[in-house]
Amino acid sequence: MGEAMMLKGIAVSDGIGIGNAFVVGRKSLSYENRAVSNIEEELTRYHEAAAKFTERTNAMADKISANTSKKEGEILRGHILMLNDPYMSSEIEKLISSGVCAEEALSNVCDSFINIFSSVDDELTSQRAADVCDVKASMLSILLGVEEVSLGGLPPQTVVVAEELTPSMTSDINGENIVGIVTERGGKNSHSSIIARALGIPAVIGVEGAAELLKNGDKVIVDGLSGNIIVSPDTDTLRVYIGKQSSFNEESGELNHFRGKPTVTGDGKVKKLYCNIGYADEAVRARECDGEGIGLFRTELMFLNREEPPTEDEQFSWYKKAALTFRESSVTIRTLDIGGDKVIPYLGIEKEENPYLGNRAVRYCLKHEDIFRTQLRAILRASTFGKINIMIPLVTGVEELRAVKGIIANIKRELRIKSIEFDDSIKVGIMIETPAAAIKADLLAEEADFFSIGTNDLIQYTMAVDRGNSNVEYLYSPLDPAVIRSIKRIIECAHDAGIPVEMCGEAAADPLMLPLLISFGLDGFSVSPSYVLKTRRNISKWNKESADKIVQQILLLKTEREIREFIKAELKEIK
Repeated sequence: MGEAMMLKGIAVSDGIGIGNAFVVGRKSLSYENRAVSNIEEELTRYHEAAAKFTERTNAMADKISANTSKKEGEILRGHILMLNDPYMSSEIEKLISSGVCAEEALSNVCDSFINIFSSVDDELTSQRAADVCDVKASMLSILLGVEEVSLGGLPPQTVVVAEELTPSMTSDINGENIVGIVTERGGKNSHSSIIARALGIPAVIGVEGAAELLKNGDKVIVDGLSGNIIVSPDTDTLRVYIGKQSSFNEESGELNHFRGKPTVTGDGKVKKLYCNIGYADEAVRARECDGEGIGLFRTELMFLNREEPPTEDEQFSWYKKAALTFRESSVTIRTLDIGGDKVIPYLGIEKEENPYLGNRAVRYCLKHEDIFRTQLRAILRASTFGKINIMIPLVTGVEELRAVKGIIANIKRELRIKSIEFDDSIKVGIMIETPAAAIKADLLAEEADFFSIGTNDLIQYTMAVDRGNSNVEYLYSPLDPAVIRSIKRIIECAHDAGIPVEMCGEAAADPLMLPLLISFGLDGFSVSPSYVLKTRRNISKWNKESADKIVQQILLLKTEREIREFIKAELKEIK
């Protein structure tokens, strides 16, 4: 056994893996950027590589679907659609036609897509950057004739260590023999991370120098909870992690007891537990994770990576797919929320000194009614395929809500004239995410069909904090008294008007927030798919009476720290 060593990375798949390292050798995908003399031959070489990529990827998708779930296989098939996207393929062909070799053309176009996706501060969008990286690596391997490494047939208790895992490698992974994955590169939502989660294999990415520092046969602990990698642990450390592994496995078994069950508090009060998604395909993942519907469909992410807005028919197909996935449940579609950190060049948003306080979300849509009407028409047409709700972001006053409802009423009249079906009783609600909306919640509740509290922006605007600024991040907390009082008022105003109120910000899954939300009477929670079972279990631990007692004390406290420490102490008592 070598000298003990700890490395740090990003945890992407929960669990504790303990085993022996198998280090995947580095493969070079470097190439000579040569000028091409025979354009037709180079185009043929590229098309043949693309065809081979498609054949291989389909075969891998079939294998993954058999080993994990159909959903994971479909993720891989999405890589085929990405490579064959008309814009991407035409840009690659244009470069080759200008005399650039296939490898360089592929790399240039893929890198431009990666830069676009990586520049958006959104976890779901960054997944697309990881997908493009996977496509690029696989295509370069084919063009360069580099053989992919197979991870099939590895012995039990193996920890795979690699610079990066390609889709073909992950398709051979055996969830029984491989107990951990460590990579230097990759994304939280890259293909290898998704497969690791599907198979329940603890995984940590972004571990700098892992493939060089670790040797075959090294004893390795993969902490998929903290992101720590312990190499050659001593006896005491090993004993501690065996205990952690046992505790984690026990908790996972406990969570499975909540699968397929309704979401209820300890005293039997039924709550709705929905999922947040960014693409129509993710509705399937939400259902597989036992979500009860979609509480937030972020439509703006599907406007990315284009040169023009998606057509009405394209959008219709997306919304219809989500509605059919949850036909018996509700799907709440948020209208285009751009501006702030989401800039889409072709939409012509002018550069602003403070975009978070500028022409974004509903403000932009009301000024660009053509784009807005196209989206609303698509949503209305899709509403016949399920229970769809429309949600308007960043509303600050009644006039904005009335303007949107007026546009919807006009579109309904147009659809009736054309004999196009839609759900005439479709609900139109708003996101409460500004201090203005919180203060005027009583007025807005008289005209909205429902509220959804967007805590991410509500905290930011209430506390005057840029959540991306590390200098002031200590102020960004849902447990600040100002935020708590705003949430309490929003829920009270909604209930006084007889409308439901849900929460779709990150605070909806925060166990420290649950006693507050149960006491205040929040009707629904919308969380990331991976948090569904944990949130359902945590909700079951609280009843209204015990939550009320805690909240009575919390409302007397004056600082975020006092509130946080008080709730933590109470959580220890109920465990």
